[in-house]
Amino acid sequence: MTPRSDAEFEAERIGSPSRARRVDLRRTLYSFRHAGRGFAWAFTSQANLRVHFVAAAVVMVSAVVLRCSVIELVALVLCFSIVIAAELFNTTLEVLIDYAWPERHPMIGRAKDVAAAAVLVAAVGTAVVGVLLFARHLFFHLS
Repeated sequence: MTPRSDAEFEAERIGSPSRARRVDLRRTLYSFRHAGRGFAWAFTSQANLRVHFVAAAVVMVSAVVLRCSVIELVALVLCFSIVIAAELFNTTLEVLIDYAWPERHPMIGRAKDVAAAAVLVAAVGTAVVGVLLFARHLFFHLS
């Protein structure tokens, strides 16, 4: 039986085959609303996420001013996307851990540290890409 209302659809088990087969543009667009709400919360509550966005904006403006090629801009956008996604995953993990285990535990702290390290690796990799791309342009403009 196919549910006819939103309440019936929501009452269905998430992994059920009938729910998975049902394609509804309205519900798909509604899921983007959930993603937007999550992003907005993360952006307003996570200072590091805002720092990554400011850095990305500064670098992209600089790349346009220095007339980077399209492929260089694509590389920068991909790098920023990876860093921002890593930060969002880190935030997700921290929120879930804080909810599930409000008390302090060394292993929980270790898990949070590893998630933060993943963001650091992505950010350092992005910085290296930026230095490599900008060094060529700056050397060309300064000589």
